[in-house]
Amino acid sequence: MAARVQRLSRSMLKTLRDDPADAETLSHKLLVRAGYVRRTAAGVWTWLPLGKQVLENVTRVVREEMDAIGAQEVLLPALLPKEPYEASGRYEEYGDLLFRLRDRKGAEYLLGPTHEEIFTQVVKDQCTSYKDLPVMLYQIQTKYRDEARPRSGILRGREFQMKDSYSFDISDEALAESYRLHREAYTRIFERLGLDYRIVSAVSGAMGGSASEEFLAPAEAGEDTFADCPACDFAANTEAVTTTVAPVDGAGHPAVEELDTPDTPTIETLADFLDVPASATLKNLLVKVDGEITAVGVPGDREVDLGKLAEHLAPAEVELVTAEDFTGRPDLVRGYVGPQGLDVPYLADPRVAEGTSWITGANKPGKHARNVVCGRDFTVDRYLDVVVVEPGDPCPACGAGLRLDRAIEIGHIFQLGRKYADTFALDVLGPQGKPVRVTMGSYGIGVSRAVAALAEQTADEQGLCWPREIAPADVHVVAAGKAVQIELALEVADKLAAAGVQVLVDDRQGVSPGVKFTDAELVGVPQILIVGRGAPKGLVELKDRRSGEREELTVDEALKRLADDA
Repeated sequence: MAARVQRLSRSMLKTLRDDPADAETLSHKLLVRAGYVRRTAAGVWTWLPLGKQVLENVTRVVREEMDAIGAQEVLLPALLPKEPYEASGRYEEYGDLLFRLRDRKGAEYLLGPTHEEIFTQVVKDQCTSYKDLPVMLYQIQTKYRDEARPRSGILRGREFQMKDSYSFDISDEALAESYRLHREAYTRIFERLGLDYRIVSAVSGAMGGSASEEFLAPAEAGEDTFADCPACDFAANTEAVTTTVAPVDGAGHPAVEELDTPDTPTIETLADFLDVPASATLKNLLVKVDGEITAVGVPGDREVDLGKLAEHLAPAEVELVTAEDFTGRPDLVRGYVGPQGLDVPYLADPRVAEGTSWITGANKPGKHARNVVCGRDFTVDRYLDVVVVEPGDPCPACGAGLRLDRAIEIGHIFQLGRKYADTFALDVLGPQGKPVRVTMGSYGIGVSRAVAALAEQTADEQGLCWPREIAPADVHVVAAGKAVQIELALEVADKLAAAGVQVLVDDRQGVSPGVKFTDAELVGVPQILIVGRGAPKGLVELKDRRSGEREELTVDEALKRLADDA
């Protein structure tokens, strides 16, 4: 079937020589400069013709692989009633991230951030027997989240394209199979897209469920940090890295000694005053968990990862205490808090193991205490891995030092279990004639985010450099001259299209060859066919966009080469 020829002389394409003033990431700069997207408002983007083609190519790959595992495509509304989200508790959990609105009659709605609740209701309505299961449903649709600081172009917007799919099974074993099918489909999708990616363990957080894995694309612009081990195959989001510390014998420690430590409210000032390493001290961070003041203990040389803490405690809301929270609480001495005798819940990192001895606050102004032993002088209500993971931390699997890298989250898969099925009483009639509670999986791919991730990973100093599978064309024909070159370029473009090759042809008149070459590099089509000085002799130059290799060919040789590659 003949492919399309897109003539730049008839196309809406405006490229820019300079980076947008507000652009920080490579993908943001290049997608705007190359005319793929245009900013409409903060976190809201218009997809221009070339960008829409790339977005559709990513969508096509996702759709083909989802269909291949037997998933069925549906389209749910983006405008949703609030009641299902109130029932699940997420209407409040999402907080300010949720776009909320009322219709003219006063009924309350929201713009869908994700659709677990609605999919559950659909299946409850449509499936009544175990014979109707398993079923896998998916949609590719616009999602909405009211990000406080939308940034990085299409990487973090308030409106974005996402593929979300859901599996419904009658047993945990069947759920594991649906999960496997999705995991394998995701590997095929990201390999076809040409993405460099890692599959890492993750935490489920507010989503709930047992198993959770992320698909991450390593990139400097990434907002996720993941750890991997050079000595084994361990890889995990830093929020999922765990630490195991065995208890030690604390019997030989001396009694608690109170120390006069004026003007030492921080770990740094305390360590300097006592001439001890920060690792010998115990840091006690006060937070509020659903409004209740709670202390979190970590070694003094480590920082509390608030995101990690929030994931562990989800759906509870976690926030730092303020100065006002100390009012009326003489037991909480700012800068001198210690766990001994503290009348608030006490959480701790596993490094604060039973039997370990610390220098910590004495709960008196200007006072600290030495030889405060965990298990003897204070107890931990709950252990959580809450420190910021650092390079060299021990691998949970083999003990070797971990490496840390930045990455963009491009996919996430969950074994949700029965969280939403319980909320909406999603039961089917089982094989024994009794109701069986359905178990679910949830699987997401950031479709528009994948475009940005590809731009980040594949671009070079000249511009974008798309993999063939998702590029807006297979070849960019550049007419580097006047009438003779333009005429031959259009003739070549038509012949390539007839052979099934998608063609972008720069037939603009009055534009210099230098500008056309620069635009071709910036736009990033995999192959560039230059119709220049050799045109009168029937010669053209084929350039590989990625490698930069050039080869002079006859028109017939170029046609055959490009048609064979299509």
